[in-house]
Amino acid sequence: MCHDVCEQIFSSKSESRLKHLLQRAPDYCPETMASSKNDISKVCRKEYENALFSCISRNEMGSVCCSYAGHHTNCREYCQAIFRTDSSPGPSQIKAVENYCASISPQLIHCVNNYTQSYPMRNPTDSLYCCDRAEDHACQNACKRILMSKKTEMEIVDGLIEGCKTQPLPQDPLWQCFLESSQSVHPGVTLHPPPSTGLDGAKLHCCSKANTSTCRELCTKLYSMSWGNTQSWQEFDRFCEYNPVEVSMLTCLADVREPCQLGCRNLTYCTNFNNRPTELFRSCNAQSDQGAMNDMKLWEKGSIKMPFINIPVLDIKKCQPEMWKAVACSLQIKPCHSKSRGSIICKSDCVEILKKCGDQNKFPEDHTAESICELLSPTDDLENCIPLDTYLRPSTLGNIVEEVTHPCNPNPCPANELCEVNRKGCLSGDPCLPYSCVQGCKLGEASDFIVRQGTLIQVPSSAGEVGCYKICSCGQSGLLENCMEMHCIDLQKSCIVGGKRKSHGTSFNIDCNICSCFAGNLVCSTRLCLSEHSSEDDRRTFTGLPCNCADQFVPVCGQNGRTYPSACIARCVGLQDHQFEFGSCISKDPCNPNPCPKNQRCIPKPQVCLTTFDKFGCSQYECLPRQLTCDQVRDPVCDTNHMEHGNLCTLYQRGQSLLYKGPCQPFCRATEPICGHNGETYSSVCAAYSDRVAVDYYGPCQAVGVLSEYSSVTECAAVKCPSLSATECKPIVPPGACCPLCAGMLRVLFDKEKLDTIAKVTNKKPITVLEILQKIRMHVSVPQCDVFGYFSIESEIVILIIPVDHYPKALQIEACNKEAEKIESLINSDSPTLASHVPLSALIISQVQVSSSVTSAGIEVRAPCPFCLILLSLGPALYVVWTHN
Repeated sequence: MCHDVCEQIFSSKSESRLKHLLQRAPDYCPETMASSKNDISKVCRKEYENALFSCISRNEMGSVCCSYAGHHTNCREYCQAIFRTDSSPGPSQIKAVENYCASISPQLIHCVNNYTQSYPMRNPTDSLYCCDRAEDHACQNACKRILMSKKTEMEIVDGLIEGCKTQPLPQDPLWQCFLESSQSVHPGVTLHPPPSTGLDGAKLHCCSKANTSTCRELCTKLYSMSWGNTQSWQEFDRFCEYNPVEVSMLTCLADVREPCQLGCRNLTYCTNFNNRPTELFRSCNAQSDQGAMNDMKLWEKGSIKMPFINIPVLDIKKCQPEMWKAVACSLQIKPCHSKSRGSIICKSDCVEILKKCGDQNKFPEDHTAESICELLSPTDDLENCIPLDTYLRPSTLGNIVEEVTHPCNPNPCPANELCEVNRKGCLSGDPCLPYSCVQGCKLGEASDFIVRQGTLIQVPSSAGEVGCYKICSCGQSGLLENCMEMHCIDLQKSCIVGGKRKSHGTSFNIDCNICSCFAGNLVCSTRLCLSEHSSEDDRRTFTGLPCNCADQFVPVCGQNGRTYPSACIARCVGLQDHQFEFGSCISKDPCNPNPCPKNQRCIPKPQVCLTTFDKFGCSQYECLPRQLTCDQVRDPVCDTNHMEHGNLCTLYQRGQSLLYKGPCQPFCRATEPICGHNGETYSSVCAAYSDRVAVDYYGPCQAVGVLSEYSSVTECAAVKCPSLSATECKPIVPPGACCPLCAGMLRVLFDKEKLDTIAKVTNKKPITVLEILQKIRMHVSVPQCDVFGYFSIESEIVILIIPVDHYPKALQIEACNKEAEKIESLINSDSPTLASHVPLSALIISQVQVSSSVTSAGIEVRAPCPFCLILLSLGPALYVVWTHN
């Protein structure tokens, strides 16, 4: 078992998994643990293990020097920082020790001076021989020039990254040489990562969610600009890591370390967890599978060791062994609820197994099964805990799991790259994988959280002040750069609602509306509500549309690019008469008359803007130079002559006009108008899909769906809706639409002021609905589901997660529902999984509605959903991959 654990320590990519293994190492390997330097000297020769003995000596000297600090915490911490690494202490480190310790202990200053003065100064030119290890000749020359001209380690590292066009990877011969030279007879540069936004910007985001000031301060200390000391980690483990009061912060940290992902398979020990494609797990992998088996072997010795309590147990090989196995597997594989993302087992299960199998005579003083479980698993709420009964038997799905696939789980990409579902397909004849690995950036030198190259990211300020953020871009170097500070948000501000105080981040209902308190501002949906006192006449005339407008369809186009069903509704949402014109937005030609200079070409660019259009505009066109230089990135588009181009730039370079994004499809050659959920009439379903808009019905838009269950006659009655899919479901009807569909739906509120701030500090351009949808799409991991949406007439962002298979099966509908619930939970909890991404950081609260599937037995099977057929055919090559892998 010790050998297995050792291999897992070196292969683990998960911080929490590594932490678990290191904490348990003395239990796993009691016979191999050294208790002193002498134990090591018996089996390790100093001449062969110079780095190891140097590290031991350095720590011994550090223990002596820093012991003079006594109870003075700051002095001790700055002293310990001197001895923490094998690099030479910097002037700022030495100065900090002098500032904090001079008046406390002259002996400490003398001791530290003896160490720093004995530390050899490093000359960068001593490492010139490393430059010859570079495989590229240009890199060799750049390396030699940099080592001879630069003095500080930071300048050298930055210069090498820029000059050699490569990141400091330990497997690269050049960088490997520098790493070795810092510990060898060839003194050279010591590699320190460049300055960052903190050790881990994603985890730092979680610190503001702490309920206690102690845990907030400890969390900030651990993940801001300097490593916390051993005492800080121990205190965080003791007071925070298992504290039910800190569930918000701990769930957030778990999202960063191991996000909840759909699907689990190929486990050899925890086999009851296999074949569960629509359930969420944090750590379904071989290492956790092995960890569960190792935990069972330890527990068989009669004790379960937790950081704050030891639980004596009877012989678990005879007492409820299958239930104990389910416990061990649950703690390692970590199933998580789609709404709460909680991973603890339910209290009733905990109490039951400890009453049956706990050695109650040996329980710690004043503890019972109930009191122990109150510490470990304090709830039986099925939205916040995992019932063990689910995993006491195998999944019933068997091979049906092939209907839902998970290309990025487990992650097939290198550690510094991001896995994305391939939704674009591939060129004919090319090898086609269902995923792609893209370059990314980590949110700090100690972070494993990766974001896509070229994207804008929101991270907390480096010092970790609550409510203070900066926006950075993920650059080509693989580092966050061009960071811009944002105004701090006062998260202590509360809202007064109905005489009651609501704290920041609290969500609640007022009548039929959802609301949230955001930094002292009350943000609510604007749905029209009937009250219990409404008369029958009120109910009969109630449409549910804004301002109870009639359901007439006489469309007008607002300056924000949104088509409203009528002038009444446009006025009701705040538009003045000069801010809209009659006719749908898509029917307008923004290039007539031509607004561009003579040497530029006007290109229509329809968009619906979420930022204030008086500040940032919302132009429906762009002016492009007539001579364009294009790259070879594959992102196919189709022109008005039904000719396909490699990307949009190439299409414009050739003087053509865009019909829709995506490969040209034969069935979209003929003009067959469809009505999208956004109330726009598109020339084809391909054109709607290009805007990430799903189809409501075929034919031009002619009605707006009323939002009332009381209206018996509506204009939607004249609409012929597409048949539902072959696998029946309890469908939903999106707001303002006429027709039902099988999908998971989110209705999302956002902070317009924050979107305006983001636009102001970045590119001064408006932020659009399409940007939000494209970002959300990156977080849907199942290729059998895709993301569509629109800006509703009630000023909400409606996001639809729809099955795209030929004949959506019940399992695929369920997968889309789970994806919707997962996204809702990430929005409502302000998880860095979403909130780190600009502009998703402005999303405040979401409400989910899912179309639960029902069995098709005894139900008449209808024709397949035409819209689903068309969606799927937009990527036939990808479908082949999905269904055959």
